[in-house]
Amino acid sequence: MEVEADVGAEQISSTSDALFGPLDILLLVALLGVGIWWLIRNRKKSDTLSSNGKSYSIQPTSMTLQTSTENSFIKKLKSSGRSLVVFYGSQTGTGEEFAGRLAKEGIRYRLKGMVADPEECDMEELVTLKTIPNSLAVFCLATYGEGDPTDNAMEFYEWLQSGDADLTGLNYAVFGLGNKTYEHYNQVAIYVDKRLEELGATRVYDLGLGDDDANIEDDFITWKDKFWPAVCDYFGIESTGEDFSMRQYRLIEYKEELPERIYTGEMARLHSLTNQRPPYDAKNPFLAKVKVNRELHKNGDRSCMHIEFDIDGSKMRYDSGDHIAVYPVNNAKLVEEIGRLTNVDLETVFTLLNTDEESSKKHPFPCPTSYRTALTHYLDITMNPRTHVLKELAEYCTDPAEKEKLKLMSSTSPEGKALYHQWIMDDNRTIVHVLEDLPSCKASLDHLCELLPRLQPRYYSISSSPKLYPNTVHITAVLVDYETPTGRRNQGVATSWLAVKQPNPDTEYTVPVFIRKSQFRLPTKPQTPIIMVGPGTGFAPFRGFLQERQFLKDEDKQVGESILYFGCRKRAEDFIYQDELEEYEKKNTVKLHLAFSRDQSNKVYVTHLLEKNLDEIWKVIGENNGHFYVCGDARTMAGDVHKTVLKAIMEKGQLNEQQATAFLKKMETQKRYSADVWS
Repeated sequence: MEVEADVGAEQISSTSDALFGPLDILLLVALLGVGIWWLIRNRKKSDTLSSNGKSYSIQPTSMTLQTSTENSFIKKLKSSGRSLVVFYGSQTGTGEEFAGRLAKEGIRYRLKGMVADPEECDMEELVTLKTIPNSLAVFCLATYGEGDPTDNAMEFYEWLQSGDADLTGLNYAVFGLGNKTYEHYNQVAIYVDKRLEELGATRVYDLGLGDDDANIEDDFITWKDKFWPAVCDYFGIESTGEDFSMRQYRLIEYKEELPERIYTGEMARLHSLTNQRPPYDAKNPFLAKVKVNRELHKNGDRSCMHIEFDIDGSKMRYDSGDHIAVYPVNNAKLVEEIGRLTNVDLETVFTLLNTDEESSKKHPFPCPTSYRTALTHYLDITMNPRTHVLKELAEYCTDPAEKEKLKLMSSTSPEGKALYHQWIMDDNRTIVHVLEDLPSCKASLDHLCELLPRLQPRYYSISSSPKLYPNTVHITAVLVDYETPTGRRNQGVATSWLAVKQPNPDTEYTVPVFIRKSQFRLPTKPQTPIIMVGPGTGFAPFRGFLQERQFLKDEDKQVGESILYFGCRKRAEDFIYQDELEEYEKKNTVKLHLAFSRDQSNKVYVTHLLEKNLDEIWKVIGENNGHFYVCGDARTMAGDVHKTVLKAIMEKGQLNEQQATAFLKKMETQKRYSADVWS
């Protein structure tokens, strides 16, 4: 065999000699040379890019150019002589606002501070923060969804969970933003506070927990008024005792020559609303056409809208159970009223420029822009103003009584808190109402633009299935419109704006939107049985679920039992999508349990119907490994439903309370018990 191998090798060698002549060898050398040149050229490009300290980071929804220096909060602290850094995890802007207030107040306690977004920072640098004398890290973290961190705090949260960094020497404090009507109340802040201590960090002051269902402003100021003395005691420093008002932004008004770039309502990229290009997200919403806008209520004095958005061509995809975010526009009359009360020409173009050159946030919103645009698109002018806003407004009052009233409401005294709760919260006053009721308060409009929070997108559960409507998104929204104790008419920002968008052959309406993914999902196996509890507009995602299950049935797929608990006030008034539900019932796609609370003398709610059907609940979730969903009011309904399910597990599953609680907790972990609720 060895001889045969040698003969074969000789044959191959002779064949090779025949195949490759001098010209072939020359061509091979040339190709090799070109290849080497190409590799060297690209290596140089890569080295040049690295030497500039820049790298491209492609995210799921955007591409950003970042520099390693910009991500170093330690370098920023050292270069600007600061020792306090306040990180925020914020979904709606409140956490960021609280962080800004803490950083601003630090100057009073000889702790020059800065605000930082953990998403834009290298959070591993926390291990070296101790190298800065008297350094302190504060975390204002909101809990979002089912006990999740906010989008911008996700990476930091996961780093804490999976890492084992030595944080010895790190001084910290945590304030959480949550809502007690949700099961996982302030879970993120509680975990971060505990985890930082486990990693060796030193807690300077106790964890603060804010409840947005009650009065989160009161919770925050009560916490921080004890936090600062604890900080002073820990570091051995004293307050300057000065009551100061320090502006964060410097005003530039353009009287004659206007800048080339003027924002007209865009979230980030200039002209993004006229020059649309994907991918679409929170900073780059898609202008969706309103295809349908019809009334769902048959009678009564309330309104519920069914609206369909055309997303064809957007490349946006959604699943049943996802949310669509709508960027609303403030009422033009309210905008005009603020202009009148502050005596400002709303067409004036201006910029607010951060006085802190180290800050990554150069402007509070896209600038330069006009006052009208800022009040229309960027600022929330309808929410109840927080105490720090009232404190700043007090300085503009020429009437001593009005000035004292604002100062009292911004204080932490029991009298001040009670007055704030009654005059602002209970009477539901907005910034417009405050300025109207305190005529001597001639506030500076640019200062108001700095103080007022950003106008946030409104999220709606999608009430359609992409199986039927791949290019259309449906929502179900109740029009918010009511009279306040002061006799004024308050309207929901988004719903009142959407209500007038009635498409017709002559008029086309568009709305800036983007899709937000959800964990609220149908079982992966269609044959899995499900129970859905969704009174009122809580039915919205279940409409998509039922559309999807009907679609699968029509394709002769095996589909498990679908049971719906739906409730409203009166069958003849607000039984939304009645025809659709009754049709699904005829086709045996859904089993209906209906509660009309005001159609009889004793009020009947979905929770009452659930109480009567404990056997059914256990059969689905206990015997058949089914899924249970609840959508709607978190304050009372969702909690009552949770208790009823627990009762069914105990009584019908013959488990004690501890075992039943563990069973339900496991269901939640497996995403077999899901809640999409709001308060």
